[in-house]
Parts: sequence; C-alpha cells; structure tokens
Amino acid sequence: MKSTLVVLSVIALMLTGCFEKGAGKLGKEPKTDVEKTIYTLGQMDSRRLQNFDLSDDEFQVWVKGVKDGLKGDTGKIDMQAFSKEISKLGDDRSKRVAETEKTEAQNYLKKMKEEEGAETLASGVIFKEVKAGEGEMPKADSMVKVHYHGTLRNGEVFDSSVDRGNPATFPLNRVIPCWTEAVQKIKVGGKAKVTCPSDKAYGDRGAPPKIKPGAALTFDIELIEIVEAAEKK
Repeated sequence: MKSTLVVLSVIALMLTGCFEKGAGKLGKEPKTDVEKTIYTLGQMDSRRLQNFDLSDDEFQVWVKGVKDGLKGDTGKIDMQAFSKEISKLGDDRSKRVAETEKTEAQNYLKKMKEEEGAETLASGVIFKEVKAGEGEMPKADSMVKVHYHGTLRNGEVFDSSVDRGNPATFPLNRVIPCWTEAVQKIKVGGKAKVTCPSDKAYGDRGAPPKIKPGAALTFDIELIEIVEAAEKK
C-alpha cells in the first residue's frame, strides 16, 4: 500500500507541475495524443487510490500535499511521523470499502443462485454447468489448461484468456479457493459458470486496480485438458 501511494505521489507531482506551468489548464479535456496518453495514465493510477476511499475534501487535501511538495514546502507537518500512518490508513479504508462492496454484492449473489441450473456449494461458491465434458475431472493439485473470462458484478471484464486468445495453464492448488473447488467439478471439454463470493476470491484485500476489496467475481471457465494426464498418455 505504501509503495503504491509513493508511485501515485510521484506521478501526481509530475503531472501537476506540467499543468501548473500551463496556468488555468488543470482539468481541461484531452485533445492531443500526448494529452490523451496523460489522461489515460491518470485514469489508470486513480484506480490505485480507490482503496483509500477519499472524500472530496480529503482528495483536495491530497492535492494540496502534492502542490506543496512541488514547491518544496514540506514543513507543515512531520512527514516522517505521518508517513508511518499511510499503511494503517490504507488498511482501515480497504476494510471499509470491502464491507460496502460485500453488502452491495448480496443482490448479485442472490441473482446468480437463482439462475436455472445453478448449484450453491457448501462453501458458498455458485456453480453452473454450461456444457458437460466427457473426459476426466482434475484433482485439487492437478495442473490444468483452461480458457476463462472473468467479470465483476457490473459486467466489467477484469481478466480474460479468451480475449487474449491464449489459454492459461496452472496448478489448481495455486489459485483462489473458488477455482480450486469449482474446476474439480468440470470434466475435460466441459464449461461452467462459476461465481465466487469475496471470501473465496481475493477477500478484503482485493486485487487492485480492477478488483475491489470484498468483490464477488464470476468466471466462465472451459477445462481444455489436465496437463499431467495428457503427458502420461
């Protein structure tokens, strides 16, 4: 968390300096390719600050810190003392974001449970077979080759081997608990829709910048092969 804020601060210092040199241009719409590139950079890095859940007033305080840093005016507070509070604040705010996200995800999880053919496992993972496979089923420590398409509860894609056109290969005991459990229920050649409550995905820490703390996730998974089994044959 601390290193993330340091990166953000450095970038903000550079960008704010550029905008201040062009007085009055702060907040303008990007037009040139360079401006669009910088705008995209700002969008990407703003996501890394999301877990701090800053209010508008707090964001203005952050901007003030950036501007004062540009001017070399660092005498207002004991920076060494308060820099130690960054991780604590980040952790506290992440927990707050996680609780809000988990509350808002309840309706989504309920909807997924009510889909025709959906099965809620004892762990809370929601499993729905989309296409039956005909091969073997993997074990908890199997090496598998899969295609997957991961989405947030709002439908936004956060990761997809399908979009990349490149299947992923990994051991099932090295992934999130939701995957370890659900993929064992798919036969080779089969497909399933799997919805993971946050405690079976990335939990209260999330996976910034795209996955918030406490986020529920849905994966469309196709089991292409069990790698060890294919090697033995």
